[in-house]
Amino acid sequence: MTNHYAGAPVSNEIEHKSEAKIENFLETLIFNARWILVVFYVVLVISLLAFAAKFATIFWHYITHIFDFNETETLIELLGIVDMTLLANLILIVIFSGYENFVSVIGAAVSNPDRPKWMGEVDFAGLKLKLIGSMVALSGIKLLGVFLSIPESGNAGAGTWGATDSHLAWMVIIHLTFVITGVLYAWSERLAHKSHGAH
Repeated sequence: MTNHYAGAPVSNEIEHKSEAKIENFLETLIFNARWILVVFYVVLVISLLAFAAKFATIFWHYITHIFDFNETETLIELLGIVDMTLLANLILIVIFSGYENFVSVIGAAVSNPDRPKWMGEVDFAGLKLKLIGSMVALSGIKLLGVFLSIPESGNAGAGTWGATDSHLAWMVIIHLTFVITGVLYAWSERLAHKSHGAH
């Protein structure tokens, strides 16, 4: 009887060690799974390069036809360039903030004097706010481009940024939706920070 009970603690200890090893393996596997996200960020970097090439062609068209455009057309073309620049900034914010929030700190940028001030300071909530803010800005620029193109042709259906009346109405609705969503999200985040501060 004594030998039977004496062996039980040893058996339990071996079982606990085995469970701890399995648990440690699974947790390590899950933690290292974050590196899968690198594939997405590398694809975004490649997409940014392709977008830069597209931007270069649009800029070349703009600069070679600058004297053929009237004032309204010049403004519309410039708005297109600003629109693409904001979108490129948005992609870069997603790459930097997403990588640092979900994968690892970008070591190459830690001691770099050119490191953007917002890197490492934008959490997931801040990233979503920046995304919503960028979408509002992009939507606003698109709307402005459409409005500028209306007097040019006398209707909303022509022009580089033109749209039909129904499309224009939907663009306004979507823009307002982005604005309201951004305000509500910022307000909810502010309330959440206040409640955490109170505790």
